Amino acid sequence: MRRLSMPEHSTLRERLEVFLLDEPGVTLPFSSRLVREQHWSHAFAARAVREYKRFVLLAVEAGHPVTPSEVVDQVWHLHLVYTRSYWQGLCGGVLGQELHHGPTQGGTAEQAKFMDWYARTLESYRRIFGEEPPPEIWPGATARFAHAGAGRWVDASRFWIIPRPVWTRCRWWRNRFS
Repeated sequence: MRRLSMPEHSTLRERLEVFLLDEPGVTLPFSSRLVREQHWSHAFAARAVREYKRFVLLAVEAGHPVTPSEVVDQVWHLHLVYTRSYWQGLCGGVLGQELHHGPTQGGTAEQAKFMDWYARTLESYRRIFGEEPPPEIWPGATARFAHAGAGRWVDASRFWIIPRPVWTRCRWWRNRFS
């Protein structure tokens, strides 16, 4: 990774805590866009942003590759769209180094790799923060990848989004109509 200049007057944890993703004075700040796009409450979006910042700290300090939870990954994806905030503010100003997002290349080997990295991420979370990761944001490894790749962008102004009935998720239904 290429090192960039960074202030040395505070710890990385302190710099991350004060780093704002919401630009002051804008009509649709980052957190409100998260609320709108993910259908989260403002309180949950604030918690997700906090956990994203913790993930960023883990990415730098864990000493091994890390994998975000699905919630944290959604925050990261949106932050990547805010290119100046991400590359100049976070990477350049706070971290002092680049942090790249490396999605899966697919296949069973990649799935096993990311499962391992995620389990190690949770272990490092406990070690570095001295507490359990919140399960509504950081589920266990099996739950984290249970629906990987199932998400879709849907234009809710044109389509209804209705949960699939439970009985269509049973093995008999899947085997018969898959």
